[in-house]
Amino acid sequence: MQLELIRTYYPEGTNGKILLNGRLMVYSIELPWKENLAGVSCIPEGKYELVKRWSPKFDRHLLLMNVPQRKYILIHPANDAMHELKGCIAPVWLITGAGKGLRSRMALEILTSLVYGALDLHEQVFLIIKSDPYEFS
Repeated sequence: MQLELIRTYYPEGTNGKILLNGRLMVYSIELPWKENLAGVSCIPEGKYELVKRWSPKFDRHLLLMNVPQRKYILIHPANDAMHELKGCIAPVWLITGAGKGLRSRMALEILTSLVYGALDLHEQVFLIIKSDPYEFS
């Protein structure tokens, strides 16, 4: 399975749409692009394998594999990128501003159900991250 994350970049944060076969699944928020600096930047565009991950803090969530110069880039709940993320991706149900959204836990549940289902069937799951070709800077 291949998911697409189509990003729009803003100085205060990065907003996105996570799609499956061109169909919107959830929105996403991330930190702004700051040259892939750990802890302050979203990750580079590219293709990343997704795997299951669990922690007491986030319960079930997702881990992106082989992110250049970064470790432990997760897809986990957050509603404010600047205050709750350090390079990870947060799914949200609704975008409320640059790097801000609502109902992240609900959006994560939708996304993890989809991805865990595919992984349980022994499918590889990839997230392809790219910029929105219709957005102009």
